[in-house]
Amino acid sequence: MEGRILCDKTHPEWMVEMLKTYDHKRSQPVFELDALYFRNNPIFHDILSGYSEHRLLMGIPIESKLNRDLKKSFPQTKQVSMTNGGCNWLHAIVQIKKRNDSDPKKIIKKTFESHRSLKQVTIVDEDIDPYSAESVEYAMATRFQADRDLVIFKNVRGSSLDPSSNQQKLRTAKMGIDATRPLSKRPEGFELAKIPKIDKIKLEKYFGKL
Repeated sequence: MEGRILCDKTHPEWMVEMLKTYDHKRSQPVFELDALYFRNNPIFHDILSGYSEHRLLMGIPIESKLNRDLKKSFPQTKQVSMTNGGCNWLHAIVQIKKRNDSDPKKIIKKTFESHRSLKQVTIVDEDIDPYSAESVEYAMATRFQADRDLVIFKNVRGSSLDPSSNQQKLRTAKMGIDATRPLSKRPEGFELAKIPKIDKIKLEKYFGKL
């Protein structure tokens, strides 16, 4: 496609943001098509706003930045995941090897500072998969106490994409969750049970090749 973006002509348009919601109606420049070239059985690759490609382009650089920043400031950081449920933009899971009970809250604060659009940060232990929503929820169910491990930041700068925030002033509330094992409690109480020698069990031995 060949054409021109007109500087003196606009058209009101609704854009779909990466949260799969409609942005404010804005006046956008008009593109005037001059020529269209194609071949037989053409393939046209476009990015569908609000879906996985859009989120990958936005979220992957932020995930890389958070991994770099947190690992530099806190070597106990293992992995940072921008979650699919948070549209790869608003929620982050940080996996750490906890050294002190104060580590999670310090890392929560640093994570919010590194990406101002974040709305929720959850800290988990090494044995919790930060890419598994089920694994993270399990950590919250067994290692998190709301009156002790919840951090709330009120009236702070948030994302312009979040429709629940104050869109005019870009103010929101943010939540940090420490879903790590308390070091003051016996570690055996949090150990994930495993079937003995499960890695050596071969179903083919009992049922043949499936």
